[in-house]
Amino acid sequence: MPVRAASRAWSQDLTGRPPPKGTAPDSTCAVSSPSDPATAGNDTGAPRATATGGEGEPHSRHQDARLGSTDKELKSRATAADSVRTASGTPRQRGPRAEVMDAAGGSRNPLPRPCHVLVLLNPRGGKGKALQLFWSHVQPLLAQADVSFTLMLTERRNHARELVRAEDLRRWDALVVMSGDGLIHEVVNGLMERPDWETAIQKPLCSLPAGSGNAMAASLNHYAGYEQVTNEDLLTNCTQLLCRRLLAPMDLLSLQTACGQRLFSVLSLAWGFIADVDLESEKFRRLGEMRFTLGTCLRLVALRTYRGSLAYLPAETLASRGAPSPARAPQGPADTHVVPLEQPVPPHWTVVPEQDFVLVLALLHSHLASELFTAPMGRCSAGAMHLFYVRAGVSRATLLRLFLAMEKGRHMEYHCPHLVYVPVVAFRLEPKDGKGVFAVDGELLISGAVQGQVLPNYFWMVSGCTESPPSLKPQPSPRRKSQQRTPPAERR
Repeated sequence: MPVRAASRAWSQDLTGRPPPKGTAPDSTCAVSSPSDPATAGNDTGAPRATATGGEGEPHSRHQDARLGSTDKELKSRATAADSVRTASGTPRQRGPRAEVMDAAGGSRNPLPRPCHVLVLLNPRGGKGKALQLFWSHVQPLLAQADVSFTLMLTERRNHARELVRAEDLRRWDALVVMSGDGLIHEVVNGLMERPDWETAIQKPLCSLPAGSGNAMAASLNHYAGYEQVTNEDLLTNCTQLLCRRLLAPMDLLSLQTACGQRLFSVLSLAWGFIADVDLESEKFRRLGEMRFTLGTCLRLVALRTYRGSLAYLPAETLASRGAPSPARAPQGPADTHVVPLEQPVPPHWTVVPEQDFVLVLALLHSHLASELFTAPMGRCSAGAMHLFYVRAGVSRATLLRLFLAMEKGRHMEYHCPHLVYVPVVAFRLEPKDGKGVFAVDGELLISGAVQGQVLPNYFWMVSGCTESPPSLKPQPSPRRKSQQRTPPAERR
């Protein structure tokens, strides 16, 4: 369906189907579902389609029902508006309204029923089929779950960032991002650039996978207890999470660069091999997730090393020290665990001597792509992240085995002496052979030194798991002389 991104609008017909070709656009700037309050004046008195309740069943490779029959099955089995279904053969009784603990100590209710969401969709993400997938796989489930929507299509890089920076967020109960990880990166940074950022970042977000990597969606799928799936199966699972309306707090990674830039990551920062694969495979975007496989093979043929220095604050060190003193930043939250980049790192940090690396990866969640289960050791405590690095000297064959085993999360079982893992709260990475090329949530960042720290439980996402991981609780320790540490008991 030829739609110009975010510049034309149609109203859906009452059957919930997308508008027919040739329908003239009106003067608004979004596609709205029939119950969209913004377009209610156009069809006053018109009959409304009843939205029933059943949200369907999670997809896994072991289920007999496949996507081709899912929508029909859901419609035939939908019951009363308040009914909820879970995994096959496991009906769940409707209980009292659940509450989620707020990061600041309060509580957060699930999304209301009915609710209205803004869907930001990148029609060129992944294989370029996001819009088709929305109408075929997402919209039918939303209609049944009493979720109305306004659909906006992005036209260019940072368009979503601009939109959320200027929009009146009170119009929607949540922001739904349908693309890859780059679009949710844009949305979060747009929210954090608003004058009312402290309020804006509390607007619940939802990730619907339609890009190449889809790591955030895969991680949320994993936290919900679903089997690792990809493509349409993963999209259906994440849509069902939206239909169930549960929210969970998520950590945010605050980053500072040598040039004074401040930005935020929802997923990862990569330097070296992974960043090269991510960025150099952009030209193979139409291959979907296969672009990363091809990019990995090409980079293995011409394997590089990257000279730099790395320092970090281990999570266990923070847990044994007193809580840091909060400091106020002019715009955005304060980074309490890091010092300015021109200063040496604090003495209680661990310092990795300057050397050649193959890759460095700071990761907030379990997956680096929908089929890369990078952190099988489980979620870090709130306020901590996974730090991986691979030293130079690893063979091409070993590196290939590690990436192949990562699909099932078994790469740590090789006990590779070149691969180091440690949970951390903050880090600093300084390339020594010129400016480094970093990938932040899959997006290019060129900088000298970069440092970051985790902001615990900082924003809300639709999730099947309503509880946040346990927080790091600093405990007072005996007074002792501070000294800078070199890497001790890192897990390999």
